[in-house]
Amino acid sequence: MKKLVISTLFVMQVLFVFAQTTTGITGKVVDSKSQKPLQSVVAAIQNTSLTVLTDANGVFTFKDAPKGSQLVQIKSTGFKDQLLSVDVEDGKMLDLGVVVLEEDITSEQQLSLITITENDLGDDNSGSESTSGLLQASRDAFQQAAAFNWGQARFRVRGLDNEYGTTMINGVTMNKIYDGRPQWSNWGGLNDATRNQEFTTGSGPSDYTFGGILGTQEINTRASIYRKGSRISFSGTNTNYSWRTMATHASGMSTSGWAFVVSASGRWAKEGYFEGTDYDAKALFASVEKKFNDHHSLNFTSIYSENSRGKSSPNTAEITRLAGVKYNSYWGWQDGKKRNSRDKEVNEPILMLTHYWKMSDKTNLNTSVAHQFGKIGNSRLAYQGVNNPDPTYYRNLPSYYTSAYNPDDYTDFLGDDPANVAAGISAASNFLAHKQIDWDNLYNTNRGSSDGHSAYILYEDRTDDKVWTANSVLNSQLADNINMNAGVTFRNLKSHNFASVLDLLGGQYFDDKNYFTNTADQQQSDLNNPNRTVVVGDKLAYNYNLSANTIDAFTQFKFTYKKVDFYLAESFTRTQYQREGLYKNGVYPTNSFGKSNTYLYENFGFKGGLTYKISGKQFLNFNAAYMTKAPSLRNVFPNARINDNISVGLQSENVTSGDASYIIKAPKFKSRLTAYYSNIKKGTETSFFYGEGVFLDDGGDGGDAFVAETLSNVEKQNIGLELGMEYQITSTIKLSLSGAYGENTYNNNPDVSLNNDNLATPTNTNPVADFGQAHLKGYRLGGGPQTAASFGIEYRDPKFWWIGANANYIADNYLNISSLLRTDNFYRNPLDLEGLSFPEITPERAKELLTQEKFDDFYLLNVTGGKSWKVGKQTFGFFASINNVLDVTYKTGGFEQSRKANFREVNQDVSSGTPAFAPKYFYGYGRTYFLNLYINF
Repeated sequence: MKKLVISTLFVMQVLFVFAQTTTGITGKVVDSKSQKPLQSVVAAIQNTSLTVLTDANGVFTFKDAPKGSQLVQIKSTGFKDQLLSVDVEDGKMLDLGVVVLEEDITSEQQLSLITITENDLGDDNSGSESTSGLLQASRDAFQQAAAFNWGQARFRVRGLDNEYGTTMINGVTMNKIYDGRPQWSNWGGLNDATRNQEFTTGSGPSDYTFGGILGTQEINTRASIYRKGSRISFSGTNTNYSWRTMATHASGMSTSGWAFVVSASGRWAKEGYFEGTDYDAKALFASVEKKFNDHHSLNFTSIYSENSRGKSSPNTAEITRLAGVKYNSYWGWQDGKKRNSRDKEVNEPILMLTHYWKMSDKTNLNTSVAHQFGKIGNSRLAYQGVNNPDPTYYRNLPSYYTSAYNPDDYTDFLGDDPANVAAGISAASNFLAHKQIDWDNLYNTNRGSSDGHSAYILYEDRTDDKVWTANSVLNSQLADNINMNAGVTFRNLKSHNFASVLDLLGGQYFDDKNYFTNTADQQQSDLNNPNRTVVVGDKLAYNYNLSANTIDAFTQFKFTYKKVDFYLAESFTRTQYQREGLYKNGVYPTNSFGKSNTYLYENFGFKGGLTYKISGKQFLNFNAAYMTKAPSLRNVFPNARINDNISVGLQSENVTSGDASYIIKAPKFKSRLTAYYSNIKKGTETSFFYGEGVFLDDGGDGGDAFVAETLSNVEKQNIGLELGMEYQITSTIKLSLSGAYGENTYNNNPDVSLNNDNLATPTNTNPVADFGQAHLKGYRLGGGPQTAASFGIEYRDPKFWWIGANANYIADNYLNISSLLRTDNFYRNPLDLEGLSFPEITPERAKELLTQEKFDDFYLLNVTGGKSWKVGKQTFGFFASINNVLDVTYKTGGFEQSRKANFREVNQDVSSGTPAFAPKYFYGYGRTYFLNLYINF
């Protein structure tokens, strides 16, 4: 017995000594409302690789923590981060006691943001969006301002398109192969289900991918990481939809190793903010995980989001002056209801199976297989042998008369003649009386046909994609201060593209012919089936497949030291494209049907970065990247609907970027000041339009033609500054200040070529004319403001209510310019067979006509607030916001029209004072509200 006691005392002494010599940090994390422990909360010691998760009791423990002053970050989705300053003593375990996490209001602000960004769904069949705002901002003050306050003005972070960022779900890239942009609508309305997100900024390191120069967004849908519980919410707004309801349930991990999450939502509106913009969307989400043991888990995720919405038209200043900012020419009355002719429908379900393999305590391998399929449709009217049904067709407007010149004497202005003035006044009256699509007239015209032929039909441009993706991502801690990330991804796309008849509008059939061509054969959409007539559900006009295979791999090494952290990464990508024509087009009989050549691109990338730790709270961060990027499938085959020709001068892009930041992270004060630079060379852009006076007039048409324009060897340069600051004045009051200044410009004079189908022959299968260089260097890039500033104040009461306000300044937004107008062709007289310039040209007038329009600067005031209550085990709450409180009218973008394509025609149009082909503009929302009511239980 005596030996047993002595032995026991000896063991206890050893344990006591061991406990004393352990240098570490521990604490317990609880919910501020329920005071219940929070499991799977991330605790990290800043500037180290030390990260742990809380257990079922909410407890986290760091063993062997570095001694001295440290910053401990506590974070979990749906809660505000806590940043705690601590002093760790050698040989002691520091107990932080209870750490309380409060609900993060930005999770509700996200709901408001989505109603804004979804309105920018692209109008082409890519189905993806070109807006730059992230659907959920990171906790960086600048990113929050860019998304929540500047996003409504279509602000682009660093002036970059979304194709230069990477969006992932469970490590699977969701950017479309067709144009490189993500399709937000594929998971629209599933806010609760997609809240678990990680972000990187710029070319910074991601654990999942090499990424681009805009940053990465990783959405994690693993069922076991969702906080257990249920949530029901109901929202009202006056943006692009009116009402939304959502319900979500997360089971948490059961003792048998199962976890599941289900979520569903619906959004709808008879009419959104702009006239005639109906909205109907439904979404379903399910994620199921089976944990087999501590090393293996399998997770299945399914996402279904069906979205249908009516589009709104861009309008000239003349139309806006007559009909107002909310005017939309795409709709008309039918049977007492508003019917939009241009609906966009997106329905592309996602199925994903992910295997999580914890190979050891320091190595994880995640492997996913995903399949996405479905359709994207864009409807519009087609017509044959009758007047254009568009109420804003230029011949219907006053400017058609008041901008007139004598065709035989270019100096003879006729727009002020009494007859034309009277005709203009009459046109204004007629427009206001008939400013919407006359559906009844379309039906009556078709029903009046003697043989049942429809002169008007409604059809849709369809894209049916099938995408298979397989990827694996390895994360391994090679040493205490070295981490490795590596991954490989394979993607296969088969994209079926065609036009389909939706509605014969009272007729019985439609001719599948193009009557704008020269010969009977050229009129045929498919020479293999000539003189076709089509009915509802039939394909017409074009029919082809696009296929792509991509393989990309990356490795990344991250090194962590006491004063310096740095990383190095490299990537390799192999991309293969092919077109298969299913119709033998009459204009291109030899190069439209069958499979094209295969086009292969091999690309690489290198990037690296360094963080110098001035102290535990101050850092200098540097990132640099160089990569080549394959042209998008869209730009490889610019006229894919009718031939398999590829773009002139097509090359892989060369992308260079760098940034430098000064960062402060303290418990009460956080800031980041960043200077950035990016340069993108050898880019390609395509567009389609009808141009007057483009070519030499050898057919009596003044050189007019419908053309496909390719802009190649494009170089763009973006430089600027970003500032984000937050200061917690008291426990209840926080101030924020953010700013952005950019100079985003064309940095060279790219090459312009035009494809004119009228010049195609069996021996000229690629009728492309070289128009030389477009003098674009120094012009600003359009697409969003390049200067923005925001000042915000937020009050958060201990009794769980809060209110905030942000004052914003938006500036330096420019009109998208026409490349064709900046070529030497602009000065050539199409009536002069020697191609001489117009005699009336002066350098001063030419400069005036080609000066890029800058939109007016403006201010926006946004107000947010909310309250929550704890009643038993349930939490009730609401979130409310009012954006643009002062109801400011502002332009978010626009573009020059290229129809008037030479100096004389542009000069006449502008000089008239009422140009018929003036720029078209997009406008932002006026005063809007968003109210969300929710219950958590």
